[in-house]
Amino acid sequence: MTDSPATTRLRTLTSEYLELEARLKLGGGEAKVAKIHSQGKLTARERIDLLLDQGTFSQEIGLLVAYDEYNGQAPAAAVVTVVGKISGRECVVVANDATIKAGAWYPETIKKILRAQEIAMRNRVPIVYLVDSAGVNLPYQGGVFPGQYGAARIFYYNSIMRRYLKVPQISAVMGMCVAGGAYLPALSDVILMVEGTSFMGLGGANLVKGATGQTIDNETLGGAMTHNAVSGVAHYRTKDDTECLAKIRQIISELPYEKTGRPASACGVDTEAETSAHTRGADLYDILPVDHRAPYDMRAVLDAILDGPIDEFQADYAKEMICGTARIGGILVGVIANSRGMVKGRPGEPPRFGGIVYTESAEKTAYFIENCDRHSTPLLFVQDVSGFMVGAEAEHSGIIRAGARFVEAMATATIPKIVLTVNHASGAGYYAMAGQGFDPDFIFSLPTGRMGVMEGDSAVQAIFGTQLEKLQAAGQEPNEALRAEMQKVRETYDRELDAKHAAARGLVDAIVTPEDVRDSLILSLETCQNTRTPHIGAFVLPQI
Repeated sequence: MTDSPATTRLRTLTSEYLELEARLKLGGGEAKVAKIHSQGKLTARERIDLLLDQGTFSQEIGLLVAYDEYNGQAPAAAVVTVVGKISGRECVVVANDATIKAGAWYPETIKKILRAQEIAMRNRVPIVYLVDSAGVNLPYQGGVFPGQYGAARIFYYNSIMRRYLKVPQISAVMGMCVAGGAYLPALSDVILMVEGTSFMGLGGANLVKGATGQTIDNETLGGAMTHNAVSGVAHYRTKDDTECLAKIRQIISELPYEKTGRPASACGVDTEAETSAHTRGADLYDILPVDHRAPYDMRAVLDAILDGPIDEFQADYAKEMICGTARIGGILVGVIANSRGMVKGRPGEPPRFGGIVYTESAEKTAYFIENCDRHSTPLLFVQDVSGFMVGAEAEHSGIIRAGARFVEAMATATIPKIVLTVNHASGAGYYAMAGQGFDPDFIFSLPTGRMGVMEGDSAVQAIFGTQLEKLQAAGQEPNEALRAEMQKVRETYDRELDAKHAAARGLVDAIVTPEDVRDSLILSLETCQNTRTPHIGAFVLPQI
């Protein structure tokens, strides 16, 4: 299809993202991959490909984390985290990428592992650790070792999952596993090791010699045979990576499994219609405008994502906010989306701006959220929000109170919440539409997503407005230095508003392309169906 001006932005940004994705998935590069293979091992991504069910969709979490730091030398923060299916059930997989600094932990590595554990805890799905790490990346130990959300938090989550949540944890030591990192498998339910390539110990042979004077090789100290036959720390010994991964698949297949809390699903989903629906995501290229500030038809966006039409709630009231029920992959969801463009106001009132939350739309959405919570219907927030309305009329209408009700309803809803950012995620409107601080189960963005307090032009006005007004009153224009300073602010905001900037800092789980957006949402909803426990915070303890 030939690009028209209205399709250029999404296509360009998607192309840029796919190019970056391909580069990041190379990890440490072809030479490092060859070195891993020469050791008789598979790479992290090769291991994950063998572990997951063939032909099924999987969603990588945090691919872009740290891509723009460390001079580009820590792609994906040296760890691959994925949600996918193993033996037919949703699982989380964490795999150290030994092609990058031998899989050593950067500060962002901890962030990614914790996020993966939180997904497993919240949704009560098994988590598999494919361990191949030299331990802490020592030059960055100050950001790895200490702190509430340092490496210790991983072991805290390990312990909570074992003792209270009963979340299955399976660890395969497939390379090095040293020092404190050894507690990750030790706090798992099952430990597997690979002959000849895996080592697990609180200290390696060199450290042992320096600390005790004892001379010993790593295999004798903490190899697969040692921990299976001597220490009894490990539970299974496998001959190579392939056999190890097959054993994990077997273990997962034997775990008790009963999906609970499944929302109402359509019976007998039309396969042909479903296939057609999967291809509709590409329609987004024709729907979203080249200028992110320009209006477009949000209902057309929903048509490209959902199985069929949305059954709209209060369709004739507060039209700047779209609320209603629909299905994705046959699963019933409550949809909350920001309409864009001008919306006709009530008789005698001016039109309303789409993407802005008004008092009535806040109250309408809060009521809808509470209904969905009562009916156990998960929520999908489709964000393109610029904030709450300001001004005398808005304040006098009680928008602060209405906005607080909206936020409270969203924050306290015990149902799964999934977020998709289309364009803007700005101001307090981003918070109300289930921003990351409110612990949505999954948060995705199209390549067009823009996350920040405000746009660059608005920031310029906020920072330089008084100065510009004084110049205007004096009949003067900004000088070259002031214009340069204002342009620098615009450029900084544009850079930091970009979806890739947000993804690099873990503010979204993943950037999704139009072709994959439906698969991402369906897998997320299926993952959320594994538990009846409240979807509030990283985990909720059962009664003890």
